[in-house]
Amino acid sequence: MIVPEISRSMLKNATVLGLFAIVTVGAVTLLQQGTAERIQAAERAAQVRALGEILPTGSYDNHLLDDSVLVQDRLLGNRSPLPAYIAIKDGRPSAVILQAIAPDGYSGAIHLLVGIHADGRVAGVRVIGHRETPGLGDKIELAKSPWIRSFDGKSLTNPAADGWAVKKDRGEFDQFAGATITPRAVVGAVHRALQYFDAHKAELLAAEGATADAAGNALEGRSEPDDATVHSRAGSAATRDELRTTEPAAKPQGDQP
Repeated sequence: MIVPEISRSMLKNATVLGLFAIVTVGAVTLLQQGTAERIQAAERAAQVRALGEILPTGSYDNHLLDDSVLVQDRLLGNRSPLPAYIAIKDGRPSAVILQAIAPDGYSGAIHLLVGIHADGRVAGVRVIGHRETPGLGDKIELAKSPWIRSFDGKSLTNPAADGWAVKKDRGEFDQFAGATITPRAVVGAVHRALQYFDAHKAELLAAEGATADAAGNALEGRSEPDDATVHSRAGSAATRDELRTTEPAAKPQGDQP
């Protein structure tokens, strides 16, 4: 009869497809396991390069990914604790690289790395994520413009508080032709990162060992409001997602010339 033959054919096809699926899944799993270590090593190397662009060669002698403090504060714009990377030179903290968010970019949040020397001077700033307009707002990228280097050497007192704005707002930083919102957002985020560093310098630059443990225990043991800073030691290497910040909702707005 035709019906049994159809049933046998369907069973045969289903068996073949099932075996093919099992073989495919097995091959993919083996491939993933075989390349996982290389992918992890490549990601770590990319992170090291990104952090290494912030601090000058010779200003630290440790592995930045292995020395970090988890921080959370409204001045940094992050909603969950993220690593701040501690640079150490000859056994003493020499600088910190903070992750900061400018929530008020033209097309959404702008993600930054802000390096700050122990004396409060900006070591360097780099943009690690944004959705700004190509040809206008993307000039915050070093590859597109040297504008981001204008923060190098600045501090809370250089310029004064009213100078931490774009020139259109009577500040000291250039804006872009046809795009004021983007640089305004970045200037504000860097300024807030400096304010955060100034307020928490002791915890961020606590020496390794007993001093760091004491600082961490003191911070964990006291009662804080919901939006207070959170610090904890993080001695392991950061993952790729840890270099991303939790993005707050951006407010709809238009750019200005």
